[in-house]
Amino acid sequence: MLPTPSQTVGPFYGYALPFPQGGQIAPAGIAPAGPDARAITIHGHVHDGAGEPVPDALLEIWQPAPDGSRTGAPGSLRRDQTTGGYAGRDGVTFTGFGRVATDPDGSYAFQTLSPGGVPYLSVCVFARGLLHHLFTRIYLPLPGVDWESDPLLAGLDPDRRRTLIAEPVAERVYRFDVHLQGDKETVFLDFR
Repeated sequence: MLPTPSQTVGPFYGYALPFPQGGQIAPAGIAPAGPDARAITIHGHVHDGAGEPVPDALLEIWQPAPDGSRTGAPGSLRRDQTTGGYAGRDGVTFTGFGRVATDPDGSYAFQTLSPGGVPYLSVCVFARGLLHHLFTRIYLPLPGVDWESDPLLAGLDPDRRRTLIAEPVAERVYRFDVHLQGDKETVFLDFR
């Protein structure tokens, strides 16, 4: 018997998966101790193969805390029945996970902390027309990062490597655009 074929993802998921403060992985301003514990913002757009914005994409980010721990906040997606909010989304706690939908112009934004132990954030992209979600990384151009020591980046042509590196646009603000296809297509990872 043959397996059931895949079906395209969304845009029907947009009403159920996004949640309040989904892009607020860490609170604004200064977070708990350490030089890398000030919040950073990562924003950008999701583009289709023709360079047009994708208004109904969904991005998830996972990352370690500045100290390298990967525990996040327990219950960060569990709804609090009393307040209607989400446990771990209290404006103080670092969660290590975020999920945002793109706006009508294809834009998104996350507020987080610099990851510890790795120079990147892991990203999963869901969008209409995709049979499977896509995995990529957002590398942050942080001081002391050697691109040649990262096995993924070292194995890429410099032009392709650029599609994974966020562009600093202001202090602690980075831009990272996702291109699903075309000449500027973002490098996507194949996990098996």
